[in-house]
Amino acid sequence: MKRHLKAIGFNRVKQFLSWGVALVLSLPALAMAQLPTLEEPSQGDGGLISTLQGYLYDFGALIGLILCVVAFLIVGASSIASFKEARERETWGKFTVTVVVGVVLIVAIIWLATEALPILSQS
Repeated sequence: MKRHLKAIGFNRVKQFLSWGVALVLSLPALAMAQLPTLEEPSQGDGGLISTLQGYLYDFGALIGLILCVVAFLIVGASSIASFKEARERETWGKFTVTVVVGVVLIVAIIWLATEALPILSQS
């Protein structure tokens, strides 16, 4: 008798779960929200190719900014590590070289990213 009651309880749980899954899966169909419109690219005058080129331009600008941020973080982290080493070992020359080369590297990356944007806008 106990097995029979356990089987009935399992079937009820299974039925309850199946109804619950069906309800959860039907909820997105009940939502009446409108999706936001896609933002237009910063360049391009219409048409498929021009719009794709505008999105490519925006993507290139974003990649350039991300590259500048990563370079800034890497130079900052290496400068901090070099400063810590310089305080421990009294080797301030290596710290100075690290900071100067890092600043030159950041300036060069920003300059190259700035020069690449007009090239992307011409294509």
